[in-house]
Amino acid sequence: MMHDALERQRFEQAVASLCLLDDPFMTVVFQDNLACVDLVIQIVLNNPNLHATRVITQDTIQNLHGHSVRLDIHALADGQEFNIEIQRAAGGAARRRARYNGSIMDAAALQTGEDYDRLPETYVIFITETDVLQGGQPIYHIQRRIDGTNEPFDDGSHIIYVNSSIHDGATPLGRLMHDFRCTRAEDMYYEVLAERVGHFKGNVGGDERMSNQLWDAYVRDYIVPKIEQRNAERCEQALMEGKNTERLSSIKNLMQNLKFSAEKAMEALSIPKSEWARYKAML
Repeated sequence: MMHDALERQRFEQAVASLCLLDDPFMTVVFQDNLACVDLVIQIVLNNPNLHATRVITQDTIQNLHGHSVRLDIHALADGQEFNIEIQRAAGGAARRRARYNGSIMDAAALQTGEDYDRLPETYVIFITETDVLQGGQPIYHIQRRIDGTNEPFDDGSHIIYVNSSIHDGATPLGRLMHDFRCTRAEDMYYEVLAERVGHFKGNVGGDERMSNQLWDAYVRDYIVPKIEQRNAERCEQALMEGKNTERLSSIKNLMQNLKFSAEKAMEALSIPKSEWARYKAML
């Protein structure tokens, strides 16, 4: 009995902590929901006339000769193709990953013998927890340009990074990012997201959380372990950052007080040579 109560508490805490930046939760919220996709692409592209006709979450596109990809959200809207990726870790939003996702969508878009002009406009959109491009901007539009003239190359491929750390209520994008980081449906700006999130966690307008065996099993077997893994990784990262800070302080003290070179200081502190370049870059 006590075990069941603890398991239920663990379940409830996991559900309460979820937001749309958690890709397992985003998966169930956006699955088969065109209205949620419409909201995101309309705001990100500043085009209220875009309307999705198809959405698949966690869509695997096979590459028979190499690395296949699984897209968080894969959508079609008005003849254009979208991949929306949710990334908490900066490494998951690598620039070459954005390039590769776009290339895989292109490779799957044409049938044998079809002309390249039939390739759709593609948008790879990374919504990130932090400002991974470190430019202080809420949104970054990346497109190819021609050296010398600075004219757009206009090949139909687009990469967009959305920085969710800017989440004020002053702009539609800021409000959307607020909602992506929000754990309570009743605190969200956009009704279409609040209603969908409210079905799975908490209550909106008195509706009790949608509860069924499939959802409970999904939370217990997939979401809870994911959250616990994420929390463990954050603890490990915090410990590593503390260790790095302490070592950097010691290196600087030896360099300033004893006039050691960086290499001599790291040798005196018994820092492995394999880590020297990393610490020198942080000095």
